[in-house]
Amino acid sequence: MNDIPFTHKLSKLSKQQDSSLCIGFDPDILKLPVSMRGKADAIFAFCKEIVDATADLVCAYKPQIAYFSANRAENQLELLIQHIHRNHPQIPVILDAKRGDIGSTAEQYAVEAFDRYQADAVTVNPYMGFDSIEPYLKYANKGVFVLCRTSNPGGSDLQFLPLKSDTQVLGKDELLFERVASLAAGAWNLHGQLGLVVGATFPEEIARVRQIVGANMPLLIPGIGAQGGDIEKTIQAGGGEQLVINSSRQILYASSESDFAEAARRVAIHTRDAIRQAQKNLKDKD
Repeated sequence: MNDIPFTHKLSKLSKQQDSSLCIGFDPDILKLPVSMRGKADAIFAFCKEIVDATADLVCAYKPQIAYFSANRAENQLELLIQHIHRNHPQIPVILDAKRGDIGSTAEQYAVEAFDRYQADAVTVNPYMGFDSIEPYLKYANKGVFVLCRTSNPGGSDLQFLPLKSDTQVLGKDELLFERVASLAAGAWNLHGQLGLVVGATFPEEIARVRQIVGANMPLLIPGIGAQGGDIEKTIQAGGGEQLVINSSRQILYASSESDFAEAARRVAIHTRDAIRQAQKNLKDKD
């Protein structure tokens, strides 16, 4: 499955499973079931059980690298991705790393994401410009999600700044996140492998990004669930298709008891179905 372009793999699975749900893995040692705490492979075992309980419900998985590396569990992250590829090879894995550095260092981060961890896609920070993203594009079958309008409140400190130029977007002065969207949809997208990260907490900006990039670019949308993003507004703003809607904590920590995997499945079903219903409502309006 590794020779299939990421965007094709993502689109195919989303249609097959009728799902735009992505489950993010942010394993917090203090929130794991009590029975697992203290075990050497606790993070892997916890994530593996949730994967196996939800594999028929998702379009992707998104492990966040910091939660693994902070606990010296990089080897468990490798094992988790190997497990997904071996047992659920149709499901793409997005490594949430948000890397951003100069070209030579970015080359090593690309090796880390795609050669070491064998991820299907990675999140990157565009602040240092195209040469910090270009090394990832050499892996033509891999996906690269560029941070655009992030879900955190502090994202507005920079992302919402107007640019001093004659450029306008949709009749308004161009904002920094809009420039990122334009570049990702145009000059930077050498092999058609780029997507954008746009937070569910900003539905108006999701709509503006979708207008800029068109209907075919995948949008990775964090922020529903624990961060308070609204599914209905997110779907309406994003156009319903080519969306990877991520939920992490609400699903992972649905139970702290031995039934954590079953509880995660129940919440995942509820979330997937809410996304489906919102997509149906949007189609019915059309």
